[in-house]
Amino acid sequence: MQKMQKIPVKIADDLEIYLTPGNHNKLIKDIITEFAPRYAPGSQLIYVGDTGDKWCYFNEKILKNLGTEINHHGKMPDVILYDSIKKWLLLIEAVTSHGPIDGKRHDELTQLFGNCNAGLVYVTTFPYFPLAKK
Repeated sequence: MQKMQKIPVKIADDLEIYLTPGNHNKLIKDIITEFAPRYAPGSQLIYVGDTGDKWCYFNEKILKNLGTEINHHGKMPDVILYDSIKKWLLLIEAVTSHGPIDGKRHDELTQLFGNCNAGLVYVTTFPYFPLAKK
């Protein structure tokens, strides 16, 4: 797929990633460009999963420094941010069709990031409020 058809997301002054077009990835872009600066200012982007490329962006070094090594077959959240001030690892799910993080998904994420020495924060995002009410 050509770059111009993809959704560009600037994640650093010198780094831009390109997400596959679609509502899910539009929400992922909003998480990075809107949610993170507002609710996790200064946080570092660790991981972005794209519907077309599961490992679109991954800063494995930061996770290793937090005591976590990821099995690349594990079911990752859509976005991971690290807030070094609060020592929180934000595990963010982008929901455009199915529901929020439930007990089963919470357990999966807890197991996947169980060795992390940062606090785990589970976040479900929606593109608009009526979807969240469902």
